[in-house]
Amino acid sequence: MLPARSPSGADGEAAPNSPSAASTSAPPVVAARSLIGTAWLRIRRSRIALAALAVVVLMILFAVLAPLLTAIEGQDAYTTSTSPDVLDDYGTPGLPLPYYRYPSGDHWLGLEPGLGRDIFARMAHGAQVSLIIALLATVVSVVLGTVLGAAVGYFGGKVDMVISRVMDLFLAFPHLLLVLSLTPILQSRLGDTALGDGSLLPIASLVIILGFFGWAYLARVVRGQVLSIREQEFVEAARAYGASHRSIILKQIVPNVMGVVLVYATMMIPTNITAEAALSFLGVGVKDPTPSWGQMLNAAQQGNWYLTDPWFLAVPAGALVITVLAFNLLGDAVRDALDPKSSRG
Repeated sequence: MLPARSPSGADGEAAPNSPSAASTSAPPVVAARSLIGTAWLRIRRSRIALAALAVVVLMILFAVLAPLLTAIEGQDAYTTSTSPDVLDDYGTPGLPLPYYRYPSGDHWLGLEPGLGRDIFARMAHGAQVSLIIALLATVVSVVLGTVLGAAVGYFGGKVDMVISRVMDLFLAFPHLLLVLSLTPILQSRLGDTALGDGSLLPIASLVIILGFFGWAYLARVVRGQVLSIREQEFVEAARAYGASHRSIILKQIVPNVMGVVLVYATMMIPTNITAEAALSFLGVGVKDPTPSWGQMLNAAQQGNWYLTDPWFLAVPAGALVITVLAFNLLGDAVRDALDPKSSRG
């Protein structure tokens, strides 16, 4: 009589499908996610965040591809057309005739009143100007705020006291009034430099003003984060290994506050877009003939064209509202995605 076989197999080893084999198998390896990877995983679960991201990407492409798009249309942002065949010369002088007032095959968004320039071309190149100013000003604010905030939080003592008082001073002034008063002064100072060449002057002055006066809030937030990070074990270990202060700040502390910095940057871009539009609308920012959305709003208001040609006002105003709203919604989504208290994706 043959001996009964054990369920574990002939040689006493556990069968592949036996419970003992399953219990001893290695647990699955979970790949670690980066900060950006975690944020993207959470953002793509929100339809609102994805819609906002799509609008932001389309606006950036609209600005980047402005020369190509206007070439396809066959128009440019500076050519005027004031002939009676295009602009009304009788009832409302300067008002585009019906065919040229609204979108058509020749002019995709119609012509502006007064000078008869192509609205689509000016919108596309205006998007370039507005986004360049907003992005560069945000970069300036983020760099200054991150570096100064990290240095203040890390060193403490007199450095903290001095720079913190400077932050309080910057935050105490009404931001818009300060920018309004200083922008013309800076433009006159830059007029004799290489930055004073044509349309580059208002762009450079707005980048410097908006960037320089936008760092204080981020620096305060970063300082609060660094005050707790500097006591962590990995920072103490870096000190024990003889790392320099610069190395500790740039390699150990700054990477650990990048979540806060990224959220601030996404929220600062729409703020700077709005600030540029407001300054250009008030006449101290980008000036004609350089196109920008704020300058187009200024042109619609100066000639009271918004009363007889509301389309000329609606196009830049609508683009401004949609762009700022999309950036704000995306910023909210990034903030929620990087919130350590939210559930992990």
